Amino acid sequence: MSTNTIQELLALIEKPSRYLGSEINAVKKDPQGVKLRFALAFPDLYEIGTSHFGLQILYHILNRRPEIAAERVFAPATDLENRLRQGRIPLFSLESQTPLNRFDIIGFSLLYELNYTNILTMLELSGIPPLSDDRDRSHPLVVAGGPCTCNPEPVADFFDAIVVGDGEQVVVELARTWLEWKDAGAGDRTVLLKMWSAIEGVYIPAFFEARYDAEGFQTVAARIPGHTSVKRAVVADLDAAPFPVKPVIPFGKPVHDRLRLELSRGCTRGCRFCQAGMIYRPVRERSPDKLLELTELALAATGYEDVSLMSLSTGDYGCIAPLMERLMARFAPERVAVSLPSLRAGTLTPELMELIRQVRKTGFTIAPEAGSQRLRDAINKNISEAEIIDTVRDAFECGWQLIKLYFMVGLPTETEEDLAALVELVLKLSRLKGPGHRRGQINVSLATFIPKPHTPFQWAAQIALPESRRRLHWVQDRLKRSGIQFKWQSPEMSLLEGVWARGDRRLGRALLAAHRRGCRFDGWSDKFNFAAWMEAFEETGVDPAFYTSRARRLDEPLPWDHIDTRVSGEFLKSEWVKTLAGSPTPDCRGGDCQACGVCDFQKVAPRVHLGPLAAGPPAAAPGAAAAVYKQLQVSYEKTGLARFFGHLELVNIFLRALRRARIPVKFSEGFHPKPKVSFDNPLPTGVESEDERMVLTVPRDVAAHALQEGLNAELPEGLRVHACSEELGRPRASCTYRVSFAVPLANPARFSTRGFGADQSILVTSPKGKLKKFELKDILMDIRQPDPMTVEITLCSEPGKSVRPAEVLKQVFGIPEVEVRNALVRKLKGPEA
Repeated sequence: MSTNTIQELLALIEKPSRYLGSEINAVKKDPQGVKLRFALAFPDLYEIGTSHFGLQILYHILNRRPEIAAERVFAPATDLENRLRQGRIPLFSLESQTPLNRFDIIGFSLLYELNYTNILTMLELSGIPPLSDDRDRSHPLVVAGGPCTCNPEPVADFFDAIVVGDGEQVVVELARTWLEWKDAGAGDRTVLLKMWSAIEGVYIPAFFEARYDAEGFQTVAARIPGHTSVKRAVVADLDAAPFPVKPVIPFGKPVHDRLRLELSRGCTRGCRFCQAGMIYRPVRERSPDKLLELTELALAATGYEDVSLMSLSTGDYGCIAPLMERLMARFAPERVAVSLPSLRAGTLTPELMELIRQVRKTGFTIAPEAGSQRLRDAINKNISEAEIIDTVRDAFECGWQLIKLYFMVGLPTETEEDLAALVELVLKLSRLKGPGHRRGQINVSLATFIPKPHTPFQWAAQIALPESRRRLHWVQDRLKRSGIQFKWQSPEMSLLEGVWARGDRRLGRALLAAHRRGCRFDGWSDKFNFAAWMEAFEETGVDPAFYTSRARRLDEPLPWDHIDTRVSGEFLKSEWVKTLAGSPTPDCRGGDCQACGVCDFQKVAPRVHLGPLAAGPPAAAPGAAAAVYKQLQVSYEKTGLARFFGHLELVNIFLRALRRARIPVKFSEGFHPKPKVSFDNPLPTGVESEDERMVLTVPRDVAAHALQEGLNAELPEGLRVHACSEELGRPRASCTYRVSFAVPLANPARFSTRGFGADQSILVTSPKGKLKKFELKDILMDIRQPDPMTVEITLCSEPGKSVRPAEVLKQVFGIPEVEVRNALVRKLKGPEA
């Protein structure tokens, strides 16, 4: 797609920076210079997809091979989807704006069952038939991976191949095999699929036939002799695995706007409800030395000011305390904060809390899951009420003012007494106090339990919708107290997720029917259409209760029986029996092997790092080395695609560019220090500028020319610093904008200062949504039309009198909004006041 077309589209939609593809560390290759074009597709919005660590890993792995170009594509928001349909424009990749149907392979990430309709939207917008049987050699191969593939059956008919397990090695083998097949003449696709099926972790749905017995239970029969099951792929050593030390830095506000550092993969706790804790076994920790090396490289390449230490249970990492000490000693002087997002009560000690808060306090969430000790034992959540209370008390005493708690209702064996214990536990925690006897805020999040495949609870029933609502309301009514904020996940969403989590191939037709009814972004509450889903189920003869509210027999065939996650069925059954008996299973990290079946203790085995680390450099107080500062004024232009950056995006882009360029900036004092950087009045999104300004406070030894060169080396396309000086300009009294229209404007005589009345006024909506009235004579200083397609307008820019040129053109001169939005607006360099 042409650059002009994409710019025309972006001018008409919200959050256009989602679709630019010009982020720092994005990889752009010449399509003519590669053999394989691989689209990494994420079926949700950019803000969600760019935060997915797995997508960054695959992007890094594929693009480091010169013969492969990997590009990203995300589900378009509704406004862009509508524009694409109206203009008959195919969905395109970010890096090169190539239509999705021109790629060789499209790989979808399946992280969440309620994203499935978005897959159909993306294929439809690309002109690609959704069902694999309807595609031919003119279409890309469509593959999938991610945690949802541990039960691939509900979406099996839509994919040519599905990856089960860790994708690092598998994606390389898929690409290598495709290149071999291509070099051999790219004949029958079945030949390629047979080659793919020989790769560990690759499931070819077409090679398995779904059958149903008299009770409606699905089994699958292998169509290829000897190929009766698919074993999950496992990366045995994370230290040897590729790591994206130059991750793409998203524009906008992604859900995880920080460097994500994977400490380990897998978990040994054995919570019986937790699918991830089962399907990612065994626990494999990266070594502390490797983590320190990766952090150094990745922060230098990104400029992030936050590091998030990721794992299923971060506090269980063997060297967590000494690792935190080394990280803080190295990066606290640079004002880099470290957070531990997935923490277990009892593992977050006061010592760790003190380390975390050296720079600033980051998020604090713990998940008791259940209120009573009896139920926590039954689900094998082996934490005590005392550990929960002590952890929250310690956090309040260390200065945290907000604690987030996560619980579930509908867990197997749950009783009314368990719900009452949940309420009582939250009330106890809400009474805890911090410094100055001040009570903290407790945020409670409650969701309906969803039994997932390959867990001990895969045979359990999911509570029915009316009962789910009753329990959620029961808890809510008893937590309406000061200092407690309560929210829940929609029970209707939980029902739908439960259907797809344990469904079979018959659900494919229901997915098509729901998509035809307009279902999109089903995981977003403002888009979710439960009635449409129920209509789709009725049309296709699907009974949701068959998959959710029905308890399953231990000898019942399960739709995912042919997927071998390496955890044995006998182990899962024994854990289910222990649930009913209320008997916990010890953590195998420091004790005996529990014989789950995953480890062969040769290639696949636990990898845990214990013991103290070698001493690192002593910690320095943040900012201690810079005692004398000065101010520098930076003048820059914002043109081309960069005009679609919002102001907050622009601020982030510059701050991270300064970090990557190793240019120190003075920070404010106080509890949440901020860099001493100030910008001119925000420029409207979509407006170019020849001369924007910002003022930095930097150490005296920072030279202006070095700052200019350093920034220009780190800024994305469309941003360029053209001057840097210790002389600070005065605020401008006015700004002149050149508006270039796509077609000549009618009635050119109206574009003069005689074309409006001196007593006219204009109404403008402020950023906070309030209407403000301006007298036109106070804000409009000049307007003229140098040619039939251009208007130049000069507006007052004094504080409190700032008005966007688009508002004047629409309200005063009657130019239709669509013409204004399609126009190119450029703020010209002008004289200072």
